[in-house]
Amino acid sequence: QVQLVESGGGLVQPGGSLRLSCAASTGIYIMGWYRRFPGKERELVALYTDYGNTEYADSVKGRFTISRDNAKNTVNLQMNSLKPDDTAVYYCKGRRYGVAYWGQGTQVTVSS
Repeated sequence: QVQLVESGGGLVQPGGSLRLSCAASTGIYIMGWYRRFPGKERELVALYTDYGNTEYADSVKGRFTISRDNAKNTVNLQMNSLKPDDTAVYYCKGRRYGVAYWGQGTQVTVSS
């Protein structure tokens, strides 16, 4: 069974930090993180390109860092200097044999 499981979301005050983690079942290549604001489509947050480089949305550059642990088949998203505008459901995306898979999402709420 294909699985992507996100963890680490929650409530944090503006300026705070959270670390999201995505764990994948064997054979899944984790591509990166996306988020969905209420009533909007999912948008890119950070990902690994096919060449192993990283790409970030302009709105998170300098604040968020994506990292991969190949031994554990996990990809983490360190989020610093969080803003209320970062409030969203965060999803990790993976692929296997050219088919894309999504996790169930984890809520991140930035509020005082």
